[in-house]
Amino acid sequence: MPGLLLGDEAPNFEAETTQGRIRFHDFLGDSWGILFSHPRDFTPVCTTELGRAAKLAPEFSKRNVKMIALSIDSVQDHLSWCKDINAYNGEQPTEKLPFPIIADKNRELAVKLGMLDPDELDKDGMPLTARVVFIFGPDKKLKLSILYPATTGRNFDEILRVVDSLQLTAYKKVATPVDWKPGDSVMVVPTLPDEEAKQLFPKGVFTKELPSGKKYLRYTPQPE
Repeated sequence: MPGLLLGDEAPNFEAETTQGRIRFHDFLGDSWGILFSHPRDFTPVCTTELGRAAKLAPEFSKRNVKMIALSIDSVQDHLSWCKDINAYNGEQPTEKLPFPIIADKNRELAVKLGMLDPDELDKDGMPLTARVVFIFGPDKKLKLSILYPATTGRNFDEILRVVDSLQLTAYKKVATPVDWKPGDSVMVVPTLPDEEAKQLFPKGVFTKELPSGKKYLRYTPQPE
């Protein structure tokens, strides 16, 4: 079945975008990357989503994350729609966004990456792209995927939070608990022995006592 699973390497596709033709691996370079699809240009939810993505682009850039969007519309439609997105954001209605948008008119990438929504069809009865989010690491491998239906807009603040978690846990032997935000305490991974945890986390490790007597809920302040 077409699509990507966690740990899969991103295909090194070529595509036409609002910023010219790209080869995906060259576009990513050594950065993290977010590839996100939307159903259609000139539609209400998509306009609010890409508007928010554009507003948050500086925050993603600070985290060494490159963003790129995708839909089945043409490059010219994308460029024209960018004016509406910028106007929605209260800015000058230019054709430029801080990230490119892929034109996948023939749905080749959408099929290959498993991005189509069978319940959302265009006027010709063809499926539209769903609201997919793929996050890739510097190794070009898929670290996270989220799939939303066309009727539900994404929370890009949550996607930014997820990036913070992915980047922290990629380099530290910790996991982030429910509702974690940057600066909150994190959890020591279960595979790390207590003695090693004490050495790795000099700020201390707190273990919550549980009825089972098992010592698996170990917290530590977020490491630098």
